[in-house]
Amino acid sequence: MNRRKRLTFWGSDENDDSLPRAVMDGRKTVTAETLAEYYKPYGEYGDGSYAPGDIIEVYDLKQTLRCIIKATKVYTIEFGNIPEEVWRGEAFSSAEEFRECHIRCLPRLDLHDQFELVTLHFELVEIIARETLSTGAVIGSFSEG
Repeated sequence: MNRRKRLTFWGSDENDDSLPRAVMDGRKTVTAETLAEYYKPYGEYGDGSYAPGDIIEVYDLKQTLRCIIKATKVYTIEFGNIPEEVWRGEAFSSAEEFRECHIRCLPRLDLHDQFELVTLHFELVEIIARETLSTGAVIGSFSEG
């Protein structure tokens, strides 16, 4: 691959950039995906198969590059046993809140206690575009030092 890996966070619609914002604000340092989907690419802006050490470009749903992260850890967990570092890294106040949100956001799945998720832990490397216009044009960018 001649480019960095890419990741696009889910949102309720194309204007929902709450997850990239949470990454840039330092509140979100973990994301989780189903074991079945983690290792599959999901389009031009989602490579999957992220591994520790990967430098990853983070895009919003309008395909605007928002920030750069570095993968630090990847491991599998069970839905019935969410470690504190995962629910806190996903910006939740408890494991129960993590489970409730994922059940609501993934209604097509049977998220039972033994259901496996892969967690990607990361650190923010650089903010590219904290704000964007509704057209997707960047209106402010800077690097974290």
